[in-house]
Amino acid sequence: MTVPLHFSEVPLDKAYRLLNHGPTVLVSSAYAGEHNAMAAAWSCPLDFTPPKVTVVIDKATRTRALVEGSGNFVLNLPTTEMAALTVALGTTSALDVPDKLRQHGVQTFGVEACPVPLITGCAAWLICRVIPEPHNQQTYDLFIGEVTHAFADPRVFSDGRWHFDQAPDALRTLHYVAGGQFYQTGASVQGDPS
Repeated sequence: MTVPLHFSEVPLDKAYRLLNHGPTVLVSSAYAGEHNAMAAAWSCPLDFTPPKVTVVIDKATRTRALVEGSGNFVLNLPTTEMAALTVALGTTSALDVPDKLRQHGVQTFGVEACPVPLITGCAAWLICRVIPEPHNQQTYDLFIGEVTHAFADPRVFSDGRWHFDQAPDALRTLHYVAGGQFYQTGASVQGDPS
């Protein structure tokens, strides 16, 4: 569980930018010695100070039980190279395959600030503490998390900005559309510079 070579802290006032472009995430969780991760296409930034995010975690998932038990989760942003793994984590349930992370070869690492493992090979990581909203959680499967720490691979995100144009395609993030199909983040388009 060694921290990756390309791993830098992102200031919390820039953490929302890690999700602003709508990437698919891997939600990792841990509770009572059990670890899990699932894919989620529905997550987004919610607030700036303190930074908050939302993510939909279905009641039928093992990840949901672990998040509810611990009150913590990590949003990991998988890269293009991780497309097949992302589909596998989204279609295999730990309720049916308890060792699904090992079975799919998921490598994780830990950081002192977080009881939940982070997934190796991602472009960014947001460590979150659940803000309890029982009605939203039960009715809509919608979780709100306060981002307590954020990290990114500086080859693709630094100085508060994504650098997909300069980074290798393999480091671009994924956007899920359906049926196992993703699009990778594309080229930047400059709007009004003022």
